[in-house]
Amino acid sequence: MLARTNVILMADDDADDRLLAKDALAEARLEGEIHFVENGEELLDFLQRRGTYANSSVSPRPGLILLDLNMPKKDGREALRVIKSDPDLKRIPVVVLTTSKADTDINGLYDLGANSFITKPFQFDALVKVMRVIGDYWFRAVELPGSR
Repeated sequence: MLARTNVILMADDDADDRLLAKDALAEARLEGEIHFVENGEELLDFLQRRGTYANSSVSPRPGLILLDLNMPKKDGREALRVIKSDPDLKRIPVVVLTTSKADTDINGLYDLGANSFITKPFQFDALVKVMRVIGDYWFRAVELPGSR
């Protein structure tokens, strides 16, 4: 695995979901760093290295963003729109990981540039499998920009 791209940034306002994701990533044996933010504004601050995240040692460039949709301040749709319109950020893969199954969400998010859409599983074992697949695909199978 490439350490440079093996950084995951997860934006989710639910503390329980963040903890479950962290545990599932560990159980899936995905090595690397995971960072968490709680809303779309904090996500953009992290990515654009503003405020608390101004120091790059606190906010390394992620190789993958896991994005929830329904968050306070700036929701996932708004954050995705900004990310995919920013020349410095648009190549970072964004996987929408949400409870939604709505066709309008799925279609709209792909139109905004989401790289994948995954409905969050309710059981921990299923979440571990999803995290394993995400890690295998995004950090082992594909070539990401800047990974060499």
